[in-house]
Amino acid sequence: MVSLDALAFVRFGLRAAHDPRIVNTVKVVDATLRVDTPRGPAWHRYQGDGYGEHTDGGPFDGTGVGRAWPLLTGERAHYELAAGQRDIAKQLAHAMEALAGESHLLPEQVWDSADIPDRGLFIGHPSGSAMPLVWAHAEYIKLCRSLLDGKIFDRPPQTVQRYLKEKVTSGHIIWRFNNKVRAMPAGRTLRVETRGPAIVRWSVNGWRTVQDTPTHDTTLGIHVADLQTLDLRIGDRVDITFYWPEADRWEGTNFGVVCLD
Repeated sequence: MVSLDALAFVRFGLRAAHDPRIVNTVKVVDATLRVDTPRGPAWHRYQGDGYGEHTDGGPFDGTGVGRAWPLLTGERAHYELAAGQRDIAKQLAHAMEALAGESHLLPEQVWDSADIPDRGLFIGHPSGSAMPLVWAHAEYIKLCRSLLDGKIFDRPPQTVQRYLKEKVTSGHIIWRFNNKVRAMPAGRTLRVETRGPAIVRWSVNGWRTVQDTPTHDTTLGIHVADLQTLDLRIGDRVDITFYWPEADRWEGTNFGVVCLD
């Protein structure tokens, strides 16, 4: 799934705008979700969005085709400002203005397909979505303030100090059933998280010897076991499986995590 959500990492000081992971994500976002209209660019929320008019312009009735959001033009502009591209951010601010309706109110979505005059739908103009979308107006006001300051004005200084300046990183790598990491940097603790009590059986030598580490309840609906993997070297592999005491059964599947540089 592709969306502009990853830009929040930059906006809130968790990642630098020039972090290769962010730069590559932006390339994918633009290639997948950007729509260029005669009035300026806008972005879809995510591919396959079904919240918007139908292909023939018929109104959203629980299903439809998601259209482009001027709000996201503002979010994209904030990223450019963080990346030092003030001129591009300013151009995107003007695009937001151009995407407004005749009353200068910003719509939730703009029409992004061929014109359908009979339905009053024209590319780059407001669709039948909510207008004004106050969230979009708030984003525009924030963008104007940020452009005036020359930086994202509401970016928390605490996160900038911790993650961008001090470059603090976690000493843990998290493994979950909905995020089965297959690699981890050497010198980290592998933390296994489950939704219920478990005993993590694990090995670092191809199951020749094993260790059993019970999880403990965090009282937050998550059970955690920290595996002592700090001494592993690049190329070493951790194999894990699970025993579920409440059900008195083994997982029946093994999972592997390799240490990389």
